[in-house]
Amino acid sequence: MPKREYILRYTSIIKRLKKSEATFDEISDYLQRESEFQGYEFAISKRTFQRDVEDIRSMYGVDIQYDFSRKVYRIAEDEREEENSRMLEAFDMYNTLNKSESFADYIHFEKRKPQGTEHFYGLLHAIKNKLMVRFVYRKFWEDEESNRSAEPLALKEFKGRWYLIAKDKKDNLVKSFGLDRIHELELTKAKFKPDAALNIAERFRNSFGVINPPDEKPQKIVLSFSTFQAKYIKSYPLHSSQKVISETKDECRIELYLLVTHDFVMELLSFGSEVEVLEPKSLRREIAKELKEALGYYQ
Repeated sequence: MPKREYILRYTSIIKRLKKSEATFDEISDYLQRESEFQGYEFAISKRTFQRDVEDIRSMYGVDIQYDFSRKVYRIAEDEREEENSRMLEAFDMYNTLNKSESFADYIHFEKRKPQGTEHFYGLLHAIKNKLMVRFVYRKFWEDEESNRSAEPLALKEFKGRWYLIAKDKKDNLVKSFGLDRIHELELTKAKFKPDAALNIAERFRNSFGVINPPDEKPQKIVLSFSTFQAKYIKSYPLHSSQKVISETKDECRIELYLLVTHDFVMELLSFGSEVEVLEPKSLRREIAKELKEALGYYQ
């Protein structure tokens, strides 16, 4: 059996158990239906399924457990659920696009430049092994490139772009570097010792995106969305702190707790008349100022 067929079977098992717990017979029936749909033979014995469970745990970090009292299999809760889901997402997309037929008439990609993902594996290796990196970097607002030496700490995604979070040795400040603007990446043999007090997840907990002003504090933000826009906002929250505080037939009010940055202001402006900033007053004034300036171009 080709390796690809094994992997497709593993992902099918995971997708079935992500929906709900299931008996072996229910999983087997699902695999049979997937066999017909995907054009592979996924039918397996119980013994083979047990081997698959071990392989899935090893390859994906997904722990499938068996409840002896109820005779069902289920996926154990895991703090890595988000990354596992994204990995399966990526494989689903790859598998679809790797079919023999042409999908040019049905799938239309955005026209954009590469995201710098060719650096992904090397940077992950450097982060894990605490190796200094060197690279050439060009900011959007500067024409000249600069040579950087940095301690790589983490990779962070924001709006379809990936960023390296690293301590720039030029000034020992933690900064974000867009992977699509990194060139000539070099992993050195020099080791570094990360600051034990530096927690990247905590550092960005109140950030919208990758901008994290060190001298500012997060604020409570209250926004009023139109009923139409609220459906989108509730299905795709602006931030993990988002919560609905009131809702009527005319509006939906949400509360956030985060840093007010340029990226967040631009995000609010993108909603146009579908949102009104209620709190804080300083953000309300800033949005009003931006809208007045924009209106001035049309008068």
